[in-house]
Amino acid sequence: MTDRHVFEYALLRVVPRVERGECVNAGVIVYCRHEAFVGAGTHLDASRLLALDAHVDLAGVRAALRAVEGVCAGGDAAGQAALDDAGRRFRWLIAPRSTIVQPGPVHTGLTADPAAEVQRLLDLLVR
Repeated sequence: MTDRHVFEYALLRVVPRVERGECVNAGVIVYCRHEAFVGAGTHLDASRLLALDAHVDLAGVRAALRAVEGVCAGGDAAGQAALDDAGRRFRWLIAPRSTIVQPGPVHTGLTADPAAEVQRLLDLLVR
């Protein structure tokens, strides 16, 4: 039997018009303390988003989603956040914000492979 460890995850939601509260799931962030892992996967369904707001800045939304992936990946793409450990990067990314791209509530689970959870959750909750 493989060892499973606690992981946390949050959905990334795109809320093009905050006053309406409508959103489209566009990504997931996964953190596993035991593995010192933080990762993100994104998928933007532009047609669904445009149905909520025909004037949404698609390029800006895509850039924000890429930035989240970059912070999770670390290295040069993470900017100053590259100096932080995986847990601090995750906590920074899931902090509530009132921007178009927002993190959802944090949920937990058990996994033997946190990187695989990114893809599983992306397929289950976003695509």
